[in-house]
Amino acid sequence: MIKTGVACVVAWLVPGGGHFFLGKYGRGALFLGVILFLFGMGLFLKGELYGWEPGFFGFLKFVADAAIGLPYIIGRTLEWGPGDIQSRLYEYGNTYIYTAGLLNMLVMVDVFDIARGRKQ
Repeated sequence: MIKTGVACVVAWLVPGGGHFFLGKYGRGALFLGVILFLFGMGLFLKGELYGWEPGFFGFLKFVADAAIGLPYIIGRTLEWGPGDIQSRLYEYGNTYIYTAGLLNMLVMVDVFDIARGRKQ
């Protein structure tokens, strides 16, 4: 039970890290590369890293961004991703960032299933 919790926390903090923790190095490397690529492209395309905002949709934006884990924390700390709403690429950038976070949530579910023995 403790191993499952640790694996899930590591999976949230470092995309693919939970798979590395469980010895699934190929999957871990793939997920790390894909999620960091999506996150980087989102920032490159002038996407915004959202903090806590009032309202339902503000909450959803925050959760989707924060699900990326350490890259999100580092990005907010270093003030990456201020967003440029006048850029034509702004919404595409946001979509890439949201996708990275939501994909990391799915990766965390995969880590949970592997750690509990439901999946090989």
